[in-house]
Amino acid sequence: MKRLCTRPELRRNVLALSFTVTILIAGSAAAALPPGNVVQQWNRVAEDTVIASGAFQNEGLLYMAYTSAAVYDALAAIDGTYRPLYHGIHVLDGASPEAAAIEAAYRTLRYYFPAQLANLDALYSEALAGLPATASTEAGRSVGDQAAAIIIAKRAHDGRLTPIGVTSQFDTLPEQPGVWRLTPPFAAPQTPWVGNVRPFVLHSVARFRPAPPPRLTSARWIREFNEIKGLGAATSTERTADETKVALFWTANVIRQYNRAGRDVSSAQSLSLMQTARVFAMINVVGADAQIALMHWKYSYLFWRPVTAIDPNAVTDDGFGPVPGFDDGNPNTIEQSGWRPLITTPNHPEYPSAHGSITSTIASVFAEILGTEQINLDLHGFDPAGAPGNLNAVRHFDTTAALRADVVNARLWGGLHYRGSTEAGVTLGRAIAGYDLTHAFKRRRNNEGDE
Repeated sequence: MKRLCTRPELRRNVLALSFTVTILIAGSAAAALPPGNVVQQWNRVAEDTVIASGAFQNEGLLYMAYTSAAVYDALAAIDGTYRPLYHGIHVLDGASPEAAAIEAAYRTLRYYFPAQLANLDALYSEALAGLPATASTEAGRSVGDQAAAIIIAKRAHDGRLTPIGVTSQFDTLPEQPGVWRLTPPFAAPQTPWVGNVRPFVLHSVARFRPAPPPRLTSARWIREFNEIKGLGAATSTERTADETKVALFWTANVIRQYNRAGRDVSSAQSLSLMQTARVFAMINVVGADAQIALMHWKYSYLFWRPVTAIDPNAVTDDGFGPVPGFDDGNPNTIEQSGWRPLITTPNHPEYPSAHGSITSTIASVFAEILGTEQINLDLHGFDPAGAPGNLNAVRHFDTTAALRADVVNARLWGGLHYRGSTEAGVTLGRAIAGYDLTHAFKRRRNNEGDE
């Protein structure tokens, strides 16, 4: 029988690492717009604002989605090429798309991040100073203001919780082998509520249900347990130096990583403002939908992480089971006291893998942008020789399949996910991206107007 976890210490705000990443707090006292066209600039402003807030990555994707959706809808209303996510914007003739993009991003960000108004106001003033004082600019600002207001209204009461980084209650499973426990350093469960947020395009997270994790008596479990025990340990002698670098590469903040890739690709392809806004909307809206579903299934299956499966002593009095924890009762999997992963385990359940899901989603998005699975894409990630939170390392991917395979291996080598868990995340992310990209961000049909 399920029970509700109500321990007070598990309802506190948490400031643990998201996806095991240490992030740099962005922003400075003197505001200065980043390089690029206005859509790229305000995408970077949104990225910096979200990360400076301390939001976890899955949580932060919601805010990136709000902002990029507002910019996309504003430009879709003016340009007329693509269908908006939400309707109802009134456009005056000659409205400036640049002004619309600035206004939409600014109005959305200032609503959700009032603590950062000083920086946002300075950036906004700088951006407006670069536009002519004309009726076209004012008309564009009106479009952007409407787009932001519609997004804010439509997303009210969507399940988002505040303040940033807050945990929540969730149904637990009976105490037994295979059930998730808090992992060192024992931070409270990370944003279970994200799994209950209303998706943006996807109608229901139940549409794509991952197959359950392996039974602890199965050959698959034996194989995956022993594989990660050997390759994912902090002190592994089986993992190569290059494999360690790949594992660490994928500890980069995904909001930074994939929005930077969007800016790089939109520049390399010389995309218009409208097309660039569509890129960021797809990255963040589709990414948010995938992670909403991902978090729903994580807190439904509540499968244990490798660190507590391999070392039953790696638990604390967390209210989810005994101390020490359970072993799996399988004679073909030998527990090891003191085993720790290469990368610190994030504070949410194991199955499916969040990184597998988001990376697979983004692979589909870039295939849509470029019109081919042969994506020829450079991604920036974490370089252990650099400062915390850097994106100095670069890995090249010729195909979406290569990108997906890389993250599967990386999470195994990092000691965070059994191989099958990341593969399940990849499958989930691809399915949700397929749905969202079929139902949104398409060109308008002939004579199709706003509703």
